[in-house]
Amino acid sequence: MAERWAIAPAEDGGVELAPLGPDGLPVGPVRREPDLAGAVRDRPEVTRWVWRSTPEVYPRLLATGVRVERCYDVEDAETLLLGHEGRCGEPRSAAAALARLRGGPVPPDPPLRSAEPGAQSPLFEPQGTTRLPLADLLDVYAEQQRRHDRTAHPDRMRLLTAAESAGMLVAAEMNRSGLPWSADVHRELLRGLLGERYAGGGEPRRLAELADEVSAAFGHRVRPDLPADVVKAFARAGIKVGSTRRWEIESLDHPAVKPLLEYKKLYRIWVAHGWSWLQDWVRDGRFRPEFLAGGTVTGRWVTNGGGALQIPKVIRRAVVADPGWRLVVADADQMEPRVLAAISRDPGLMEVAGRESDLYQSVSDRAFSGDRTQAKLAVLGAVYGQTSGDGLKNLAALRRRFPKAVAYVDEAARAGEEGRLVRTWLGRTCPPVAGAGEDAAEEAGIPVGNDEPDGRPWTPGYASTNARARGRFARNFVVQGSAADWALLLLAALRRTCADLAAELVFFQHDEVIVHCPKEEAETVVAAIRAAADLAGRLTFGETPVRFPFTTAVVECYADAK
Repeated sequence: MAERWAIAPAEDGGVELAPLGPDGLPVGPVRREPDLAGAVRDRPEVTRWVWRSTPEVYPRLLATGVRVERCYDVEDAETLLLGHEGRCGEPRSAAAALARLRGGPVPPDPPLRSAEPGAQSPLFEPQGTTRLPLADLLDVYAEQQRRHDRTAHPDRMRLLTAAESAGMLVAAEMNRSGLPWSADVHRELLRGLLGERYAGGGEPRRLAELADEVSAAFGHRVRPDLPADVVKAFARAGIKVGSTRRWEIESLDHPAVKPLLEYKKLYRIWVAHGWSWLQDWVRDGRFRPEFLAGGTVTGRWVTNGGGALQIPKVIRRAVVADPGWRLVVADADQMEPRVLAAISRDPGLMEVAGRESDLYQSVSDRAFSGDRTQAKLAVLGAVYGQTSGDGLKNLAALRRRFPKAVAYVDEAARAGEEGRLVRTWLGRTCPPVAGAGEDAAEEAGIPVGNDEPDGRPWTPGYASTNARARGRFARNFVVQGSAADWALLLLAALRRTCADLAAELVFFQHDEVIVHCPKEEAETVVAAIRAAADLAGRLTFGETPVRFPFTTAVVECYADAK
């Protein structure tokens, strides 16, 4: 019996499916089944399902209690392959891939639908996309296998595609499970921070009081929720400010500063996580945002609505485990420099990153006379492109001690400045800044074009302001993107362990993961996270001495983890 099957919707409302061989070609007749969930449930021996889109298919399976071990997401693979080929921004749908394969007109991608607060994710609803028959899906899949063979490192690229597909499964399962959330605790927090609510939806009592204090300090009515009004008020007081950002106004000598900063902090909580947010997003003891795996060009995840990746520390008090359960909160320790050590193969940095002790302290002992602060600034400066002032001096010291590590990100920066493709260790590709990729690059936050005042066109070797910014982005991309690749494999390994337990993955962002589990499973989960990190390191980067330790906390409340 084949372990890999392809499945697609049929014209009659059922599904078509076929077994696949190791080469991805059908090895048996096409079957027709009346029901998606039944077709999958009746084939427990299948270890990988090939389908068009995980967000379209998997939530429907989860709604019927059907879970799959692995999948191959054709549209997600198309995104990765287009990027690798320097065609980021071209339509990524399976229908578009089929049109390119057959030389027909390429349809545009449908717009991303926004999640509706207070309702189940739209991923659980029919998407209204064009049906792609199984035969066409198989043609696209077979061509994608050939395109994988043509990449710079086919084995790595296949691993990336598998990891991304696994991430799609994790995201769908997290969307369904939701993050445990106590509405009662949240309401009590809001009452303590903001005071009573006024009828009609106006500002709560504490915000109204602070607004009055700001106005009194200026000597006239000022709307602290309107930045232009605040800037004008400071100007009338003889103080010139360009914005109302904290870093610009907190050092000002004016009585309005203290209540203004307090107002801004509480106003953000009221607007982003206040009573309306609670009513819209929390149902049946769960906060269910829509996690989007690989939602950014670097592979980092995002959420479609709900602000799950920006939960204020004070509001985390509302994230409470179910009775008898615990939250295992795990943070990767100093992930970026460890990833840099692995991808650069710098012997000195790999030696330092091969320990679970403080990496920055170890770097400082070797290159900065024990000054940990300078060592951290130097390492992060190399990753993020701080190459002026003290950053330049720190980078020079780092280069002397860890030359291969600094040369790796320097080369990525040069490639970005020159408009060349830049890739992560597994093959995720930073969009180019010309042609079809320009719009995608701009949406991803990559500087495009030329903002020089004389309007000179950008050419390789001419470091315009935007070229330098692209270089900084590329320098960071190879590290952050490779970290995202590693995190996907971590999640995949952890998901497999949780499948044998009652534990459930409920939250993930960049370098942090939360597992909700019965109290008696907590230590098993802690060990599973460490094992998954080690396995992900070996799978992603090969055999290196680099280790990826986690700081874990077993708590009843998320706020107690940090």
